[in-house]
Amino acid sequence: MPATPATDFAGAPAVVLRGGTVLTMDDRRTVLTGADVLVVGQRIEAVGPALEVPEGTVEVDATGGIVMPGMVDTHRHMWQTAVRGYGADWTLTQYFVWNYLEHGRKFRPQDIYAGNLLSGLEALEAGVTTSVDWSHNLHTVEHADAAVDALEEVPGRFVFAYGNIQAGPWEWSATPEFRDFVERRMKRTDMLGFQMAFDVTGDPEFPEKAAFEVARDLGVPVTTHAGVWGATNDNGIRLMHEHGFMTPETVYVHAATLSDDSYQRIAATGGHASVAAESEASCGQGYPSSWSLRRHGIPISLSMDTSVWMSADIFSAMRSTLSADRTREHHEAHAGNETVTHLAVRAADVVEWATRGGARALGLDDVTGSIEVGKKADVVLVKNDDSPVMFPVLNPYGHVVMQAQRGDVHTVLVDGKVVKHAHKLVAADLVRARRVVEDTVSYLQDTLGAEEWAAGMSPDIPESKVLDNPYTYTEYADASTHTR
Repeated sequence: MPATPATDFAGAPAVVLRGGTVLTMDDRRTVLTGADVLVVGQRIEAVGPALEVPEGTVEVDATGGIVMPGMVDTHRHMWQTAVRGYGADWTLTQYFVWNYLEHGRKFRPQDIYAGNLLSGLEALEAGVTTSVDWSHNLHTVEHADAAVDALEEVPGRFVFAYGNIQAGPWEWSATPEFRDFVERRMKRTDMLGFQMAFDVTGDPEFPEKAAFEVARDLGVPVTTHAGVWGATNDNGIRLMHEHGFMTPETVYVHAATLSDDSYQRIAATGGHASVAAESEASCGQGYPSSWSLRRHGIPISLSMDTSVWMSADIFSAMRSTLSADRTREHHEAHAGNETVTHLAVRAADVVEWATRGGARALGLDDVTGSIEVGKKADVVLVKNDDSPVMFPVLNPYGHVVMQAQRGDVHTVLVDGKVVKHAHKLVAADLVRARRVVEDTVSYLQDTLGAEEWAAGMSPDIPESKVLDNPYTYTEYADASTHTR
C-alpha cells in the first residue's frame, strides 16, 4: 500500500522513512542506498528498497539524507544543564570546587529536575535516543525522585546512574532510603535502566567495597570515573580487580591516565569505556583515551560529560574523538621518526562507538544501537535540504562525523515514537522547560550573590610570559629599503 506524507503521527499504524542512505550498523556495517526503514509499533519491521507498507502508514521523505541508529551517550551529568555554559573557562579543579565543595550542595530537588528536563530534551533534539544520567548530586532521596520525574516526562531512553558527591558511596548506598528508592522507582525497563555511580579513590582501605557489595546484591552495574588525573588512578583499578568487582557491565568513564596494567585488567574482565574527548582535552582528565583503549581491545562508547562546559552535540563528540585519536597516532609516529600513511581509525568506527558501542556498554545491544529487523525503533534521519553542507553525500560515515551537526537532525524516533520531525521536537513544552530552568538560575544567582556568581563564571587568568625571541632586534631596516 502507498504511504501518506508525514502530517500526523499520533494515529498512524506505522511510519516509513523512504529513500535514504541507511547506516544499519549491523555486524557487517551494511550500508543501503535508496532504502526504506519501516517501523511498526515499537520495532523495526523491515529494511530495504521500495518496501510495501500497511495502509495508513505515514511517510517521511529521507531522500538525500542519512538514516542511522539513534545515538547513545554513556555519561552525562544531566542535572548541570540548568547552568549550561557557566563553566566554559573552568579547569577540572574549579569544577570540583564549585560542584563538590561549594555550590553543588545548594541545588534543590527542583533544580535537579530542571537540569534533567532540559538535558533530556536537548539529547533528543541532537539525535541521542539513549542517555546515561550520571546523577551525582543526589544528596537526598527527594533529589533522586525529582531527577527520575524529569526523565519519565521526556520520551527518550535513559539509564539513571545514582550517585552522591556529598557523601561516600559506602554511606549513601547503605541507607534504607536508598534501598526504598530503588524498590519504588527503578523497575529497570529498557526505557529506564539503572546503575550506581561512584568513583574509587585508590585509598588502600578500599572503603568503596561496601558500595560494590550493595551493587552486587541489587544486581546492578557500576559506572565510575577512572583514570582522571589527580582524582582516580591505577590503585583504584587494582583494588576493584583484586576484590572481584570488575565485571563486563562496568563502565569506566574517561579512562585517560591509566597504566598498561590497568587497561589490561579492564580488557580481561570485559569492561567498557566511555570517552568524552572534548571534556578530556579541555579539562585535564588526561589525553582522550580511545588510542590507548584500542591498543588493549577495550570496547569504546562516547559521551558528552556535561553542558556546564561543553555542548551536548554528539556530532561534536564524534569529531573531537576522531581528531584526538588521529592526532595521537601521528604524534606517536613522529616520535619514532615515522610517518602515518594509512589511518587506523575510520569515521565508521566512530559512528559505531556513538551508536552500537554505547548500546553494548549498557547491555542494550539486543534493544538498540543498530537498524535491524526486530530491534526497538530508535532511528535518526540526518537531512537538511536548506543547508549547502548536506550535499553531496559521498561518504556517509564521513559525512556524519565530519560534516553534519545537530541542526541537521531532521527526524528522531524513540521506541517507535516520532519525537522530532522537520527539525522540531514534537509535543515538547519548551516554554515550561525554560520557566523551570530560569527559576533555578534565579535561585542560584540570589543564593550566591552577584559578585560570587560572576566570579565563579570568570576565574582568574594565570600570568604567562612570552618566550624571549633571539630574532628580535632593537633596530631593523627593511631589506627592500636597505642601501649600501
